[in-house]
Amino acid sequence: MSFICANVQAQVEKAAVVTFYTNKVVGFSEISGVGTGAILEKVLNLSEDPDFNLEPLLNKFHDQFFTKYAKDFQYDFLPEDEVTNDPEYVNFVPSMLGVETKENDRLLTYGDYKAIYEGALGKANEEGMAEIFKDKVDRIIYVSFSFDLLPTTVGPLLKIRARMRIAVYDKEGEKIFVIREGANSKQKVLSVGGIPILNSSEILPMCESALEELMKDMDKKLERKILKNLKKKS
Repeated sequence: MSFICANVQAQVEKAAVVTFYTNKVVGFSEISGVGTGAILEKVLNLSEDPDFNLEPLLNKFHDQFFTKYAKDFQYDFLPEDEVTNDPEYVNFVPSMLGVETKENDRLLTYGDYKAIYEGALGKANEEGMAEIFKDKVDRIIYVSFSFDLLPTTVGPLLKIRARMRIAVYDKEGEKIFVIREGANSKQKVLSVGGIPILNSSEILPMCESALEELMKDMDKKLERKILKNLKKKS
């Protein structure tokens, strides 16, 4: 019996979350048009507004990930401080298309994590993380979420959509699978002449609402999505 338990335990893959962040700039690609320049100015101003504080939302999603969602992956996760205090990680400079991105004040990271892109823009980052952690883990995970303005069926009204991305790579830096999920806010905001009214007092509660709906969806769907992706790879 002890041999069986030990064998099962030995088969559990180790994983490291290497980034955990959100974007303070609200996306607007789905409502862009004649007023694109004016909307861009508004979303950038909103991102710099101290009252538009996404940190509590980031903390909430982080806590939910590690207390609930991490269990759905059935990995043995490396302690976060072991990841962020690794000397090679500390000295690593993320890049996008080969250009270093030392500081990006529009990306808000949790704790001591670095904001690290993966995917089409981040091949060097994927390879860098694989090199740092290949002797410690079997899987490398990137977690991020963002918010976007969406049109509704009622002309001048807009919603906020929360979008989450969890990307899982192997220790060679090759992508295994990506899980995407999104959910809309219950509240709406008015746009005038195609330009949304972007006050932090209105938009922040909408972001909170969208994230709450997203987490509810993930509570129901994440484990099933993980299993589905793993079956595709088997």
